[in-house]
Amino acid sequence: MNTEGNGLVDRVARFAALADPVRLRIVDMLTLGDLAPGHLQDRLGITSSLLAHHLRQLERAGIVSRSRSEADGRRTYLHLVPSALDALMPSVQLAVRRVVFVCTGNSARSQFAAALWRAASDVPVASAGTHPAERIEPKAVASAGRHGLALGGARPRRLQDVLDPDDFVVTVCDGAHEELGDGGHLHWSVPDPVRDGADAAFDAAFENIADRVQVLIPKLTNP
Repeated sequence: MNTEGNGLVDRVARFAALADPVRLRIVDMLTLGDLAPGHLQDRLGITSSLLAHHLRQLERAGIVSRSRSEADGRRTYLHLVPSALDALMPSVQLAVRRVVFVCTGNSARSQFAAALWRAASDVPVASAGTHPAERIEPKAVASAGRHGLALGGARPRRLQDVLDPDDFVVTVCDGAHEELGDGGHLHWSVPDPVRDGADAAFDAAFENIADRVQVLIPKLTNP
């Protein structure tokens, strides 16, 4: 079958996967952040076996993928595959006072996210850590520099010292998300470059977060 035919088959499979109210709700909930299957089950109010059936349909259609948590290897997170829906992406827009990006150490991923957000959005931003490190990782500073962004004189800060009640919280590491539970509004399951230590891991984390920031920016506005 030619390329055009393959593309048509893929589109038909995706439309078929979305032709169910539960699966469409799953896609809506994964639009801006990642969720564990248990969280989806609680929100949907369905059995685990029925959820597994719907997830299989979405995975087979290339709409949803999953990865294992770095913090708790027994847990997995579900992700919406980038560009899987193209123009069919649901329209979401929220008014927020400030965005706060959170990871465990506030030494790499949340610093990347805040710097990227600050460079592209008028919505105020901050970052923090649940257990902040003593300094920003030098390799994080170097990676940001390679991408034309300076982290400047930022330093890791404790979440308790930064967070206000009406902040919009985005966790960018599994550990912080699992520690905060419902205290985070969105979760991005981004692999820890500090644990890996390689320059390529820092660059991959930066690019992962940059892509997600660009998707989120038009969805959030000032009140």
